[in-house]
Amino acid sequence: MNEEPEGSESAEANVSRETLASVFGATDPQSADERIAQAEGYVGLLSTIGIERGIIGPREVPRLWGRHVLGSAVVEELIPGESDVIDVGTGGGLPGIPLAIARPDIWVTLVEPMQRRVDFLDEVIAALGIRNVEVLRARAEEVDPKGKADIVVSRAVAPLGKLAGWCLPLARVGGLMLAIKGQSASEEIARDAKTVRRLGGGPANISLCGESKLSDPVFPVPATVVAIERVR
Repeated sequence: MNEEPEGSESAEANVSRETLASVFGATDPQSADERIAQAEGYVGLLSTIGIERGIIGPREVPRLWGRHVLGSAVVEELIPGESDVIDVGTGGGLPGIPLAIARPDIWVTLVEPMQRRVDFLDEVIAALGIRNVEVLRARAEEVDPKGKADIVVSRAVAPLGKLAGWCLPLARVGGLMLAIKGQSASEEIARDAKTVRRLGGGPANISLCGESKLSDPVFPVPATVVAIERVR
């Protein structure tokens, strides 16, 4: 969460129960209430102690639900069942924690080098009782073993070529790197295609996640995700 866009805090109250259920209750409707409560708790922690500890900036609060939490969770559409997922450069837990909440069938490893963020993540996981996520204090290049994850996900932490250097080595052959991007996605794909190929990646594809779920005004656009398969 490097950007701090302007906004009004009142926007946070506009997220509907229907939207939350469609995102966090789709996999297992019977546990939807529990997982919606976890998502609400996560937003509460980010907007309080997350600000106090410098995990996010105060101007991000109006877009916690839309841009950050829902925009991360809908990426689950691209993740096969029972996947082993690594979140590189997770920061305050995005996208990994929303993905873990939305998909209790996957296992998520949050990779973060800064101790204060690791401490925050450990507290969040314990407080919310999220059972399918762990935190690893490390840089992406320090993660071992490599080449094992089904999915390696990241969110706007670096240009696509640099992300590929961090993420593709962690994925198994046939696994996917998923990079949550914005309007620059097509430009980055064209610019960094040679780098991606050199690192073992196949052709990049752009997916728009959440189109069928997010009609709520709190989330006016779907999440743009660049998907790259590790082919060698």
